[in-house]
Amino acid sequence: MPRRTDRVNGLLKKELSDLVTRHLKDPRLGGLVTITEVNCAPDLSYARVYVSVMAEKEEQIRVLEGLESALGFIRFQLRTRLAIRRIPQFRLILDSSLEQGDGLLTLMDHVASESFASTKDCI
Repeated sequence: MPRRTDRVNGLLKKELSDLVTRHLKDPRLGGLVTITEVNCAPDLSYARVYVSVMAEKEEQIRVLEGLESALGFIRFQLRTRLAIRRIPQFRLILDSSLEQGDGLLTLMDHVASESFASTKDCI
């Protein structure tokens, strides 16, 4: 990926995170909402925005709906904040990698406690 696209991805991630956490007042945006990654097309025509929401599945869907409805406001704000020629169209994607990582850590803790208990029985 070209350096320019990497820089724009990082800049968009930072600005989107700031807008979501500080400037959006939609009641559907409850819970912990995190922008985990932004991947722009090389021509900046569109960007995939990965969003992680620490909540139940129904709440995650409501958060994505709230973000979708705020995309016009978000693009307007980015147009005033950033010095780039084109603000991409955003496609929001629910990122479940944090939940998968949490599940994996829970499983590893369970396996570790089971192996500790089995070695304790052998002694």
